[in-house]
Amino acid sequence: MQRAIFLDRDGTINKEVNYLVEIEDLEIIPGVKKALTVFKELWYLNIIITNQSAVARGFLSEDKLNEIHNEFKRLLIKDGKSLIDDIFYSPYHIEGKTGKYKIESPDRKPNIGLILKAKAKYNIDIDKSFLIGDSYTDMKCAENSNMKRILVLTGYGNEELIKCKNDGIIIDYIAKDLLTASEFVRDYKI
Repeated sequence: MQRAIFLDRDGTINKEVNYLVEIEDLEIIPGVKKALTVFKELWYLNIIITNQSAVARGFLSEDKLNEIHNEFKRLLIKDGKSLIDDIFYSPYHIEGKTGKYKIESPDRKPNIGLILKAKAKYNIDIDKSFLIGDSYTDMKCAENSNMKRILVLTGYGNEELIKCKNDGIIIDYIAKDLLTASEFVRDYKI
């Protein structure tokens, strides 16, 4: 079985812009590339799991979203190899504007549908994996899947930490950013 680092996208890997719908607005947070390299050196898969309700809300198409994800892969390369192994996304939201996306979905975090899809595709050992994100939704998803949780304080992290505490979510580590999170993972004894 393989181990994985499940990564939220907006606010964790790239700067939060409140709906990333244009490639030119994509800005990778400093230290992310180095953090992803650390995870790869530790033999983790780097898998992005992200809610993308902008599709349901009509702000962008799935084709445009895939263009943005291709840009992530292009920017996050080391020695000619992608540091991102896969990207799983949920384009759904019950308050969406477009019919096929305007649903409750088991893929939308904090549900664990995206985790289960990645687990099945890559034979991932959830007990030896981490979920890293900047939101209550990410930490709740990690809790729901019984995975180790790291909250980064980039993006919405500071405000979301309060929600997590209020809901009694136990966070394994609170990191300044993804690079600091990678140091915790490197030193963590599984």
